[in-house]
Amino acid sequence: MSDSNNIRNFCIIAHIDHGKSTLADRLLEMTSTISGRDMEAQVLDDMDLEKERGITIKSHAIQMEYIHNDEKYLLNLIDTPGHVDFSYEVSRSIAACEGALLIIDATQGIQAQTISNLYLAIEHDLEIIPIMNKMDLPNAMPEVVEDQIIELIGCKRSTIIRASGKTGEGVAEILERILTDIPAPEGDPDAPLQALIFDSVFNQFRGVIAYFKVANGTVRKGDLVKFVAADKQYNVDEVGVLKMGLEIRDELSAGDVGYIICGIKTAREIKVGDTITQVKNPAIAISGFEDVKPMVFAGVYPIDSEDYEDLRNAMEKLQLNDASLTYVPESSMALGFGFRCGFLGLLHMEIVQERLDREFDMNVITTVPNVSYMVTTRAGEVFEVYNPAGLPEATLIEQIEEPFIQAQIITRSEYIGSIMTLCLDKRGMMTKQDYLTADRAELTFDMPLGEIVIDFYDKLKSISKGYASFDYHITGYRPAKLVKLDILLNSEPVDALSTLLHVDNAYNFGRRICEKLKELIPRQQYDVAIQGAIGAKIISRETVKAVRKDVTAKCYGGDITRKRKLLDKQKKGKKRMKQIGNVEVPQKAFLAVLKLD
Repeated sequence: MSDSNNIRNFCIIAHIDHGKSTLADRLLEMTSTISGRDMEAQVLDDMDLEKERGITIKSHAIQMEYIHNDEKYLLNLIDTPGHVDFSYEVSRSIAACEGALLIIDATQGIQAQTISNLYLAIEHDLEIIPIMNKMDLPNAMPEVVEDQIIELIGCKRSTIIRASGKTGEGVAEILERILTDIPAPEGDPDAPLQALIFDSVFNQFRGVIAYFKVANGTVRKGDLVKFVAADKQYNVDEVGVLKMGLEIRDELSAGDVGYIICGIKTAREIKVGDTITQVKNPAIAISGFEDVKPMVFAGVYPIDSEDYEDLRNAMEKLQLNDASLTYVPESSMALGFGFRCGFLGLLHMEIVQERLDREFDMNVITTVPNVSYMVTTRAGEVFEVYNPAGLPEATLIEQIEEPFIQAQIITRSEYIGSIMTLCLDKRGMMTKQDYLTADRAELTFDMPLGEIVIDFYDKLKSISKGYASFDYHITGYRPAKLVKLDILLNSEPVDALSTLLHVDNAYNFGRRICEKLKELIPRQQYDVAIQGAIGAKIISRETVKAVRKDVTAKCYGGDITRKRKLLDKQKKGKKRMKQIGNVEVPQKAFLAVLKLD
């Protein structure tokens, strides 16, 4: 049993691509947790996707042993994802730590997500160790970045460690500071068991493996434990610590970080942030638990309707790995059977699509992403709508409320004008503007989430040449003047193309969609009318002209009535064709709506 005075639990806070996974590799090497021959870049990122994009999607935890002055210390590194979509996971990982390494890229300075995760850490009273990474690069600006760090957390200049994940500079100093600055975990091994789950993974042979930190008490193999929020009881099959693999231990007590296996088959029963306690002698739950709520919704349909069952299996397997993905079956006139999926954000949506393609070979169409709205009817009923098709008649609606976010954007001062224009176009309201240094500003906006869902992030990156960093959190719902825009083909609505959007944008958007569809829909033997409609009012129209056959070619000379007779016959045929013909909407049309600009 380990003495909790020699345990240090810490996490790493950094913006995407500031080199935290590389620095973690060096820490693992220095503590000999991993042998030289097993070493590869970004050891902790085990998905191909993570390695390719260089982002951390799932949190990882690993234990290192470090000998200092002949004493053995256990260092538990709880890795956190840096991206905004996974901020709840980050908050639970932070709650399991006593200290944090704040890593800042010496070439880029402080970015938006660093700040939001740093505030989370400060709220949980963590000890912060500031580190400047990538000092080996020729374009590092240590003095400038040091000034930013001092202004941000108010530390002394001498406490900032200069390091490089690539060369290993400063890593020994980081390890020393982890031992001296970060406090040992508090907790009583003899108190009732109280443990916090900060992550879970699914193993097809063992079921769900939960990663947890013991706050108080001791847990042993064979104990009967209770998961408080899920309200389920289990027998403990195995507990242990997380090295490069899982290492079995007889027991884990206060301050330890490890894993627990209870033979749980469904990932939904384990919730990140839940508390584990003993059935015989229960403790109170650790505060801060919340059910993680999806924010962005989109329909996911198989390209070939026969693949529906395969898609369902793929979704089930994905959900085992990623409990924050929600889905319900839905059907669409245009696309057949599919699922309405809820995602935490846009990156999450993109990753799920990629994983469906990579891991399950599923080719899918995704409809226009939208957010959930609160609808109040005239009768006083309030309900959530995830899909424009589920909206009641306009005459029955009293008001619609949409989710709002507080967006933080950090950028160079020369891009402020164009970024403000972009945010104001998206119905944003500026609430704050701070200069972090002479040429870097932090802008805060109140914006509707629905406006940033489609293409905001891409535009922001291109306007700022990649120098703006963006972070947001949901602030609540507010009433808005929203209308449902339907797209009609030959007076038949195409449900997969209908969207909910603000009155001011409806005309412009309707016109652009119709123009785009006109290019993409193949010509038929008859005219195809493409119309944008709000309720019964048509706001835009384009026509795909018919392909005509010259039926009068065989009629030469003679009376005009002979020509007329042939043309009338053709006209009747076209009319009949139009009644029974249906217009195929090509794949590209659905994708085009996502990328209208």
